[in-house]
Amino acid sequence: MTHNRNTALLTAALEAAEHGWAVFPLRPGDKRPALHGEAQCPGIGDCAGGHRKWEQRATLDPDRIRAAWATRPFNVGIATGPSGLLVVDLDMPKPNSNGDTPCGVTTFTALCERAGQAVPATRTVRTASGGAHLYFTAPPSVRLANSAGRLGKLIDTRAWGGYVVAAGSTTPTGPYTVTHPAPVVPLPEWLWTLLTTRQASRALTAVPSSSKGSAYATAALRAEIANVAGAAEGKRNWTLLRAARALGRFVASGDLVRSEVEDSLNGAALAAGLRERECTPVITSALNWSAAHNPGKAS
Repeated sequence: MTHNRNTALLTAALEAAEHGWAVFPLRPGDKRPALHGEAQCPGIGDCAGGHRKWEQRATLDPDRIRAAWATRPFNVGIATGPSGLLVVDLDMPKPNSNGDTPCGVTTFTALCERAGQAVPATRTVRTASGGAHLYFTAPPSVRLANSAGRLGKLIDTRAWGGYVVAAGSTTPTGPYTVTHPAPVVPLPEWLWTLLTTRQASRALTAVPSSSKGSAYATAALRAEIANVAGAAEGKRNWTLLRAARALGRFVASGDLVRSEVEDSLNGAALAAGLRERECTPVITSALNWSAAHNPGKAS
């Protein structure tokens, strides 16, 4: 039985790679990556030159895939960014949510209707929870990041910095199965516009009108937001840290409101491709550092 399960998941991983989707192992029966974390990195093999995360180690190489799935029934993760995919994740309400809360599929259908568009006919995977993953090829002209709720409640998107569980995988709540085996179509322009417009407006354009900052502080905020949003992979965390420390001086002096700085930097970091759980600790730590190193200036 275990051997058969290994074979089925290996087949799922190889089939995904044949589509051009970079895969990596998830824990058996789970949605979490099976690869070691940075704290446990042995510094050998793929990590000989420094720790490589799951997105960097996702592969199309059939030999590497066969080796990875040779011993255990790993679930299959698809790294959406390197695969040129954007996946719309339509989730189900949590068990403890209001009984009237619509599911992501319902909300997305309503979004399409308001836009005067048909629900896109593309590859669709039913998730273990009963939701759906809609697969799209990402536009080559822009590097889209993940989003959470930007298109509507219980609608997330997975692109750079994200991954989805591939069809053929199984968790305790159920399997991931293809329900509409259509070709993957390009992300519709109207959806692309919604994502990029909302991402840009959150990250780059609007310093909150309630800000009490001087013209100089406001200009600094805009400049640092742009720096973070445009940071290249490998420099995003450092750029965010430096920006938060720089802006922390204006928070300490009373020229900027901390919550506005936090929101603006968080939006810029998400636009750059970082995930929220990566952004928040960096921003908090850097602003606290600035407060400690600029004592007595806050009004």
